[in-house]
Amino acid sequence: MRANLIAGLDIGTTKTSAVIGEISGDPRRGTLNILGVGQARTSGVRGDVVTNIDEMTESIRTSLKEAELMAGASVDRVFAGIGGEHIRASSSMGVVAVADEEISHDDVDRVHVVARAVALPPDREMLHAIPQEYVVDHRRGIKDPVGMTGTRLESDVYLVTCASIAAANIRRAVNRAGYRVQELVLDPLAGARSILTEDEKEVGVAMVEIGGSTMSVAAYFEGKIRHVAILPFGGTTLTQDLVRGLSVPYAEAVRAKERFATAYAQLVDPRETVELPGPSPNQQRHVARELIAHIVEQRLDEMFGLVERELQEQDLLNRLGAGIVVTGGTAALPGIVELAQQIFAAPVRLGRPGEGLSGLADSVARPKFATATGLALWGADRFAETGEGASTLTSGVLTKLGTWIKEFF
Repeated sequence: MRANLIAGLDIGTTKTSAVIGEISGDPRRGTLNILGVGQARTSGVRGDVVTNIDEMTESIRTSLKEAELMAGASVDRVFAGIGGEHIRASSSMGVVAVADEEISHDDVDRVHVVARAVALPPDREMLHAIPQEYVVDHRRGIKDPVGMTGTRLESDVYLVTCASIAAANIRRAVNRAGYRVQELVLDPLAGARSILTEDEKEVGVAMVEIGGSTMSVAAYFEGKIRHVAILPFGGTTLTQDLVRGLSVPYAEAVRAKERFATAYAQLVDPRETVELPGPSPNQQRHVARELIAHIVEQRLDEMFGLVERELQEQDLLNRLGAGIVVTGGTAALPGIVELAQQIFAAPVRLGRPGEGLSGLADSVARPKFATATGLALWGADRFAETGEGASTLTSGVLTKLGTWIKEFF
């Protein structure tokens, strides 16, 4: 019987991915042993809006069942990702008087509660409250104040909120699929957990994750999250450009993007042509592959330009010593690193999960699994901190039975 199973669930706009891992060794220093990976086409979701919760539920169930089949074990709970344009992030400062001369864990807990105590509209929900730094008697830049002497403790906390209805729909769909949500995690934070190193976060790095309908940006500096943004462009934007530019149906545009697209037109032989459907049934026509590359490159150039502007407005662009890490399903396009290097004039690498993983790690070593793998790693971190959040085979069966009973009655 397997114990300490962790499942990450990434509900994207085009694909739903699940990763199941087992915490091996000492949870505080161990690795995540990847046991199973599942994937299904996402249905019932358009952009940030759930259009059919039954179809969404089926996508979740299919991806998790496939991961469970590969793992040879069942889980009862998942760490689920959430993203979209409804996400909001801000900083909040909390201040408390130190109870004794020496700062204790209780003082730190109290200052976190004060920093989190912001008024939220009824349609908003708190996702994360991430401590950035502490200030003891006006001395800034303190990472851990416990044990220090002082009379006044301040904490700068990065708050992330989401639309309550978006979170409720994810929980409902997961429950209907026979599981429960252990924790909702912001997609960019999960992706960063799986592909960014601590050294990169220290010297400054920005992760750009290009999903189906949105593009997420997470910037780190001095080891702390500095900015999160979600922009309304993604892989489907490229597909829609190909529909118009090539005059082909949407399904054919998807096929052309997957088979022939390149992000950097200079890498394509201008003499190369590809076959695409013609205007009449059963008719084929030859199209220069360079044309497809130009259409994709032009849109990606615009999208990366928006990211550059976002980082510039936050005064972060010149602080990214480690440059840019590009990930997400669209990052698999050939030439995307070369294009990004030209636009950002900074080091760029492709982000693939790998560090801290064992077992079937090669199954998730692709940009499209960055978020799902990061969610599983996030769950492993939570288990190391609290001893909660993991599944066992027995508890999984019992909890699922309880969930199904609730659904029927």
